[in-house]
Amino acid sequence: MSLFKVNVEFNKEFFSIEKDQITIGIKTKPIKGKANKEIIKKIAKHFKVSTSMIQIKSGHKSSQKIIQIQD
Repeated sequence: MSLFKVNVEFNKEFFSIEKDQITIGIKTKPIKGKANKEIIKKIAKHFKVSTSMIQIKSGHKSSQKIIQIQD
């Protein structure tokens, strides 16, 4: 199990990771959880895991999130 701090920036398209900090840019608007779904998809793709292995632990309605990745 790994925990990461995630910082989200909107209207951009990028992904960077440094130690336990992920900075991710997304185009999706934060409406009805759509942005969170895109964040989970991008992180899953980067770590080559299923989206079901990723959980947002805190920050569901914030640009600062804590996510957990199951090993």
